[in-house]
Parts: sequence; structure tokens; C-alpha cells
Amino acid sequence: MTLTTARSGEPTVPDSATGPGRGEARGAAVGAALAGPLVSTQWLCDHLGSDGLLVVDASVVAVSGGDGRTEYVSGIGRHGEGHIPGAVFADLLEGFSDPAAPFAFTRPGAEAFAAAAAALGVDADTTVVVYDGAVGQWAARLWWLFRSFGHDRVAVLDGGVTKWREEGRPLDSGTVAPRPTDRFLAAELPGFWSDRGDVEAVLAGDRSGTLVCGTPPKDFTARHIPGSVSAPAVRLIDRGTNAFLPAAGLRDLFADVLASPDPIVAYCGGGIAAAADALALALLGRDDVTVYDGSLNEWASDPAAPLASA
Repeated sequence: MTLTTARSGEPTVPDSATGPGRGEARGAAVGAALAGPLVSTQWLCDHLGSDGLLVVDASVVAVSGGDGRTEYVSGIGRHGEGHIPGAVFADLLEGFSDPAAPFAFTRPGAEAFAAAAAALGVDADTTVVVYDGAVGQWAARLWWLFRSFGHDRVAVLDGGVTKWREEGRPLDSGTVAPRPTDRFLAAELPGFWSDRGDVEAVLAGDRSGTLVCGTPPKDFTARHIPGSVSAPAVRLIDRGTNAFLPAAGLRDLFADVLASPDPIVAYCGGGIAAAADALALALLGRDDVTVYDGSLNEWASDPAAPLASA
């Protein structure tokens, strides 16, 4: 089992583990400028092109399959139509997931993650700003992955490319060829992920925990793990700006969750919206959140697993 109650005092990956060389000198200033999990469009505009800064488009596109079910395809096409200048594209379907796993978007192992990050041009000293073309859930997933593998110099662009575009900021077409590095090694840290056994232990009362479901309201009504609190990722943002709600709005949304001191296990359909919930909770100061990586994809695959509705 992988659930822990907090990440205070968690180990960090030393520079020697993430690659020798220039240490913290390159990109230190822009990295130090990160004030939290989010950066604003103005912040990115001010820092765009800075040494040591890498902007990453993590977009995934939802499409209707032949059977009417939602399927997910790479966002590389939309990236080519218009992306933030200098941004490289990250493939969450393949490179930053385990394509051999039985469930979509399963996190990769440390070695595979390191290879994917290095292929983008990330090393130990790179400050990564991630965005997407949706409501931030894909960017939050990559943000969570980077942090879980020991890279803290990462933030999500608040409002994503939607807000950037609406503000009339520049966009480039085509793709940017990454400049791969061979200086990134990853080590999975404790306190970021939960598994099926952890959730079963919470349900059985063998360990404390609050289950938070990030699926849309209609999906939550249809099925969720018993005892869960609904916190739809689509409600984390201001519909007018596509940016995350201010702290007061997030506190209202998570009121039932914040009322308990128990550690939080966030889940959804496949561990994506759950990462957005985790980011929002980090904005509220909660560092005791884990993401159930398999989420309902794994949970519901067992006919004996309990599910609730309404």
C-alpha cells in the first residue's frame, strides 16, 4: 500500500540523483519565482524565454467513440494549430503513462518517466510550467507526476491556453522540437499515490481517510465509491476566465472535506480529474492528499467492489 498521511519531511531527490553539472545555478531565479502550484498568464508572459524555463502543453482531447462512449486522443493536432510560444508537447497517453498497463493513464515507472521527461528537455534545474486546453486537469496530472517523481520546480498555468488566448497573448503554430537531455533521473516519492488496498482499508475503517471524487456530477450520481464526497474538477474553475476559483470559492466547494482532519484520497475515472482536486487542495494548504491512480477504472473492474449511486 502507498497511502501516507502527509508529505512533511518527505525525502527529496538530491542533485546527484537528478543529474550532475550546473547544480542549481541555471534557472534558479525563475524557479525561485514560483510561489505555489499555479502561475498566472501574466507571470508566464513576463518569464517566457527565460533560461531554464520550459513550457509544456499536456493537452488531451475527448472525442465521442463509435459506441457513444468518450475516448481520449492526443492533443498534438490542436497544439500544432496554436500553442504558447516555445511550448513543447507532452504525450500523456503514451510517454507519461504506462501503455502496457490494463487501465488508461496508469502512471509510468520511474525509469520510463525519467526518459519521457528527458526527451522533453527537462533536467534537474528546469522549471516546468504545464498547461492544457481544457480546465486544467491534464496539466494537473503532469504536475502531480513531476512532483511525485521528485521534481518540485513545476507549476500549472492558471487558466491554461484558453485564458492565454482570450487575453490576446501570442500563439505559434506548428510544433517545437524538444532539446532532449540525459540528466534527469526520477525516484518515486512516498505520499503521492494510493492503491486499491488503501481505499479498501479506508472503507473497512482500518485507517482514517476521506474519499474525494472528482468526476462530473452526473457521473458521481451514477456511481462512486461508498462514503465519497463529490468535488467535480469542472467546478474548480471560474467559467468566465477558466482560472481556478479563489481560495474562498475552493473552500466552499471542499467544505465537507476540510471539516475532517483525516488524510484525503482523491479519485475519479482514471486519476486525471483527481489530480485537479489534489492541486486545488494544495492551494488550500493540504499536503496530506494522495491520488488513487487506478480510480474507478480499476475499482469498478471488480464485480465484487462496492459502488454507490445517487
